[in-house]
Amino acid sequence: MDQAIAENPATRRQRPTRRGGAIVSPLVVPFIRRNIPTYDILSEENLLRIEAVADRILAEIGIEFRDDPAALDLWREAGAEMDGLRVRFPKGMLREILASAPSVFTQHARNPANNVEIGGNAVVFSPAYGSPFVMDLDKGRRYGTIEDFRNLIKLAQSSPWLHHSGGTICEPVDVPVNKRHLDMVYSHMRYSDRAFMGSVTAEDRAEESIEMARILFGADFVDANCVILGNVNVNSPLVWDGTMTRALRAYARANQAAVIVPFILGGAMGPVTNAGAIAQALAETMAGCALTQLERRGAPVIFGNFLSSMSLRSGSPTFGTPEPAIGSMVIGQLARRLKLPLRCAGNFSNSKLPDAQAMQEGVMSMLSAVHCGANFVLHSAGFVDGLLAMSYEKFVMDTDFCGALHSYLAGVVVDDNTLAMDAFEEVGPGSHFLGSAHTMRNYQTAFWDSALSDNEPFEKWSEAGSTDMATRANARWKKTLAEYEAPPLDIAIDEALLDYVDRTKRAKPDAWY
Repeated sequence: MDQAIAENPATRRQRPTRRGGAIVSPLVVPFIRRNIPTYDILSEENLLRIEAVADRILAEIGIEFRDDPAALDLWREAGAEMDGLRVRFPKGMLREILASAPSVFTQHARNPANNVEIGGNAVVFSPAYGSPFVMDLDKGRRYGTIEDFRNLIKLAQSSPWLHHSGGTICEPVDVPVNKRHLDMVYSHMRYSDRAFMGSVTAEDRAEESIEMARILFGADFVDANCVILGNVNVNSPLVWDGTMTRALRAYARANQAAVIVPFILGGAMGPVTNAGAIAQALAETMAGCALTQLERRGAPVIFGNFLSSMSLRSGSPTFGTPEPAIGSMVIGQLARRLKLPLRCAGNFSNSKLPDAQAMQEGVMSMLSAVHCGANFVLHSAGFVDGLLAMSYEKFVMDTDFCGALHSYLAGVVVDDNTLAMDAFEEVGPGSHFLGSAHTMRNYQTAFWDSALSDNEPFEKWSEAGSTDMATRANARWKKTLAEYEAPPLDIAIDEALLDYVDRTKRAKPDAWY
């Protein structure tokens, strides 16, 4: 099995190439094939106890579905117990409905070489999502613009260690609220050839995002294949509001994938204790995932989760802390029992700068994503200030760390080459392996090579300017943007997209809310 995975094209490394004298790293793999086991921390007995509490929440307390009569009609027809907006679910009902959801599906990219598989042993890294601010070492913290949005797409497209273009990488506040989704979706299509996400902030914006996907891929192809994701959030505790349910139903109706995500701050939108918050999250997520199947049986859906803690002294959210990280392990076990693809954890941090705190918290939470078995890892790069800001420097620092995780997830391959018996025979006792035939055969792919870490002796580092990683990252993102080249897009499709964006914008007045 190890050998088969090692030879799979989705785990094979590629060497950098040169373009115009500059080194260009290709997409190393379209997605990662996990070659290490998940970390299952809870016993069967304790998993059953959590599931039992989730079932009681669903059956005895219920969940409110607000401002979406069609969703209530679907639940009524499915046999749920209705009490106004409150919906209660008999034990086992949601699991029966969820049986029609695929355990693995492909999200297609406009470049088929970049299609991603979501579910099973696949791992997909995607940038952070949703920040109103951006920051860098030169200009500091400021509101995001459409230029920043496009820059971050270009940085993601240029990284060999990310697999997905993401969604709302930052909010472009210089574009009207009711129209910015058009510019954002177009930017993903124009400046990246990877899979991407659409809008969820209103039903019509979700539908317009999907319509743009139909222009890009063709309507028949979109009806039969997943090409766009929508990330929807529960209004915890135990409320699904109509904005989100209408959006998730729009994606499901078009056979596109909704990512169903409770955002639970322990002590605010959920209990302070991990087990209780996990049970709540399970109940809320199952209800959202099941609603997609009532809208269109067999539509792809992703079981999502965003556990977080808070400072009980100040009430401020905290990110990258150990309790949500270990809680993610349990979420992974529960999602696998439901046979659903998982979105969980990411590179979280409360730090206001791309500093040691940012990387400490990011590593804590990102490793929890790796070990819990997350298939789609949103927030893999750029997250600072509790997701209020996207940092250019941290973005490239995080993508560099994602490169390390590629090697980590590859595990240890055991075969004749890696056991290196021929090297021992050649070198013998007391010599070294630097010039051996085995080393020369393997040196280009043996170790992950950081683009940002400084591994030189102190004297050489000092003579070169004594730079820290954030400073090196600042130079790196500028160089990357200067060398960026947009992937080719068919001219007729580009013109059709621009025409659709223009017509849709002109049909309604600007709204800034």
